[in-house]
Amino acid sequence: MNDADLRHLRRCVELATEALESGNEPFGSVLVGADGTVLAEDYNRIASGDLTQHPEFALARWAATNMTPEERAGATVFTSGEHCPMCAAAHGWVGLGRIVYVSSCEQLAAWLADLGVPASPVRTLPIREIVPDLVVEGPYSELAEQVHELHRRRHSSSSSV
Repeated sequence: MNDADLRHLRRCVELATEALESGNEPFGSVLVGADGTVLAEDYNRIASGDLTQHPEFALARWAATNMTPEERAGATVFTSGEHCPMCAAAHGWVGLGRIVYVSSCEQLAAWLADLGVPASPVRTLPIREIVPDLVVEGPYSELAEQVHELHRRRHSSSSSV
């Protein structure tokens, strides 16, 4: 983890906060080229009712349309939370490179269970169980409590949308 990686992860937390403030689940992601250039970013947009509107999935589709296979392989997706199986599969099919995340799917499942949130209809799996040869780094404990707090805010009785 270097300073640039940390800067991108902090941006993911900012995007997750924007998602929460717009009525969505708190997830944010940044796609960075091999040269360190931010190519695209997005946050969760499920408030529309389409529960597939995850930022990692959107960035995979953007990369498929806008990048060569070589550029995709050299890119990194930074994200506030480990990819779900749908997003991990999209990442693998598109041929994107490394993933760096703040909080793991295991952490998220524990946090949501503690908050009394019903289990997801989709089984939670680590990214490497979906895309075995992918370089994956995380969780990043320095920022995990900030992400945890966003989920607390989302699922507290006073702020649920």
